[in-house]
Amino acid sequence: MEILTYNTISFLFLYFFVSVLCQNGSDISPISSPSPFGVSTEQLIFKDGRLAVVYPIIQAFKATITEDPLNRTGNWVGGDICNYTGFYCDNPPDNLSAIAVAGIDFNGFLLGAPTLDGFINKLPDLAIFHANSNKFAGSIPDVSQLKYFYELDVSNNVHAGTFPMTVIGVKDLSFLDIRFNLFSGSVPPEIFNQALEVLFINNNDFTAKLPETFGSTPVRYLTLANNKLTGSIPRSIGNLNMTLIEVLLLNNKLTGCLPYEVGFLKELKLFDVQDNLLTGPLPCSLSCLDKIELLNLANNLFYWEVPEELCALVNLENLTLSGNYFTKVGPVCRKLIKNGILDMRQNCVHDLPDQRSLLECTQFYLKYIRFCPYPETYKIIPCKDDYHHHWEGSKAKTMKAPVTYKTLSRHKF
Repeated sequence: MEILTYNTISFLFLYFFVSVLCQNGSDISPISSPSPFGVSTEQLIFKDGRLAVVYPIIQAFKATITEDPLNRTGNWVGGDICNYTGFYCDNPPDNLSAIAVAGIDFNGFLLGAPTLDGFINKLPDLAIFHANSNKFAGSIPDVSQLKYFYELDVSNNVHAGTFPMTVIGVKDLSFLDIRFNLFSGSVPPEIFNQALEVLFINNNDFTAKLPETFGSTPVRYLTLANNKLTGSIPRSIGNLNMTLIEVLLLNNKLTGCLPYEVGFLKELKLFDVQDNLLTGPLPCSLSCLDKIELLNLANNLFYWEVPEELCALVNLENLTLSGNYFTKVGPVCRKLIKNGILDMRQNCVHDLPDQRSLLECTQFYLKYIRFCPYPETYKIIPCKDDYHHHWEGSKAKTMKAPVTYKTLSRHKF
């Protein structure tokens, strides 16, 4: 993701005591006062008093860096902070003639430091902090006092402990990426009450159940993959019908049945729950996912027939149902198999190739069938009144890589 400017964001300036010999916010100013951070600013020239305020904070952080193999901090000297590698300045909305540090992009710098606390939370004008692929440790600083801070990316570092509660309640936070760290424990329900557009917490060690507040955030891109989350997918997921575009829940320990409410997600393009313990028949409401392109339900415990209405979705580019216990596919679904869109390997449709043995299928149906709650909903197609799905035959399509699949790589995307 690239550094954004302030543009329309609001702005709060937190004053630090420092003696600045200037007449207004944009004057070039010599500084010769002692710093409360123990870093001398004697005889340095700054373009703005706000830059003089953050200089000792940056230098104090630089002194804590233990690894810098690419020498990214080599030019963090002198008063020209806006030309420091990784730092970006802009004119703050409260004073368009002033200059302040608006964003930081340390993506791929490979820096090592024991903590970020005392650094980003002390930069009063900071709106964005991206630091993918470094070796930052410790807790996530409390940025709640940076009133208009809105993007935090500390992915692929070595942060540990429980979910960073310091991000809860950050008013304007819209982008949170903490994937590929060492976080563990539960995911707090409060995070789903925030107005996030992007939430990536995959590849940690989170456990516990998904909270009922799961559907309370207007999130557009959601990745919870490769953790140890348990329980069922909350019915509140249907509340995301106007916003959710991509969701990755793969490789967890989710159980129960797919809720009927998944079919309400009319903006959904990608839904991946591969490698869980989900079960039951597929709800026919899935045939209302008009925009769905990739649907991956592989390696679960789904059974019975594959709804023909699902196979009739016109935007479907990949439907993966392998590794389940389905027993029947109709003619529309069989056309998708023939055209390489539907993967039905390792199921119980014995006139198809590469299926489970008859014994394995029989044992499953005798011992492991679990009936779903609200069974009356599974044949309902909520969009039936304006039903316009139709199968147009095979079309050669070029798939655009989804945003969320890129989060399964450690590095920036």
